[in-house]
Amino acid sequence: MGSDTTRDTRVWTIPNLLSMVRLAGVPLFLWLVLGPEADGWALVVLAISGATDYADGWLARRLDQQTVVGQILDPVADRLYILAVVIGLALRDVIPWWLAISLPLRDLLMWGLVPLLRTRGYSSLPVHFLGKAATFNLLYAFPLLLLGDGDGTVARLAEVFGWAFAIWGVGLYWWAGILYAWQVRKLLATTEPRAASAQEA
Repeated sequence: MGSDTTRDTRVWTIPNLLSMVRLAGVPLFLWLVLGPEADGWALVVLAISGATDYADGWLARRLDQQTVVGQILDPVADRLYILAVVIGLALRDVIPWWLAISLPLRDLLMWGLVPLLRTRGYSSLPVHFLGKAATFNLLYAFPLLLLGDGDGTVARLAEVFGWAFAIWGVGLYWWAGILYAWQVRKLLATTEPRAASAQEA
């Protein structure tokens, strides 16, 4: 759980540098999609993001460089990429606005639970497998939908597979959020508030 995370406070590690590179790619992706509409280069940025996402986790374990900063940067980068992609694709009319809005709404729900967790001495709960599966689906869906914004057989196939990943991704994203909220509810019901515990001590 949140209070049992590693206390390694190093910042300048190889995995963290890769996460910073991923973060730097977010505004670059938006500019490529909305400015020159250079979809090919935008897809390259997403591909590099996906490769560094895998590499930073693998290197963190391999080099024993799992840090507090890394545990923050990695999910933040994932969320920002999803947000940037849905905004960019919605503004390009590649995806409908209901889809673009549904994902940030779920993240707002998650952020709204953080103050409740802190009343019990936690900053977060363990990431559920469904959440990871949802992120996996979404990170595949949006590049395919971007590739599908064109003509020809390849674009058509990319659009079909992209929507399949998107529908599964959104469903799993919300399902994981509901399960997370249920976990928080159980924690609140079974754990004494931190302030109350301190006063009793």
